[in-house]
Amino acid sequence: MKRPDQLKDAPDQGMGDRVPPGQFLSNKFPVLTYGSTPKVDLDTWKFRVFGLVEQEVELTWDQFTKLTWTTVTADFHCVTQWSSLDNTWEGVTFPDLMALAQPKPEAKFVMAHCFGGYTTNLPLEVAMEEGLLVHKQDGEPLGEGHGWPLRLIIPSRYGWKSAKWLNGIELIAEDAPGFWEQRGYNNNADPWKEERFWPELTH
Repeated sequence: MKRPDQLKDAPDQGMGDRVPPGQFLSNKFPVLTYGSTPKVDLDTWKFRVFGLVEQEVELTWDQFTKLTWTTVTADFHCVTQWSSLDNTWEGVTFPDLMALAQPKPEAKFVMAHCFGGYTTNLPLEVAMEEGLLVHKQDGEPLGEGHGWPLRLIIPSRYGWKSAKWLNGIELIAEDAPGFWEQRGYNNNADPWKEERFWPELTH
């Protein structure tokens, strides 16, 4: 894994109002991953929406590609201090996905599940406002190291909330920490507030 100072390859270029505190602007989009990259077979790929929903959903890759796709341009902020601006993402919006499953009234939070056992948690409200399940970045399919074939993108949060190799969305009533949240990373992960770690770990 590269150190943040090895990724500094672009000046601010007058975009400081879009780069959160403690971040620097980078033209690169590094692969930063805990553990190995899973081998995913699209012929057997399945994606589930389950938990507090009126209708559990299971999709094959062919079925997923037939859903309505949306293109969104958004910035990306990694907790390792680099930011990449104006990324173009293509995929299915969280509201379009939820229209299939119909969340129950008591559903308030999301747990994203991934190949390899990774998880991360979010308020359902945040996911509905900005969540996108993406297959393409800047017009090309995601690289394997970036989460191919499907990644969750949450632009307003640090990158660990944008879970790679997504294979399920679980709706839950009470918040629960995901993989990095259990290991000391901040539950909210707002880059503009530099919410990198649990407050008690910073004192």
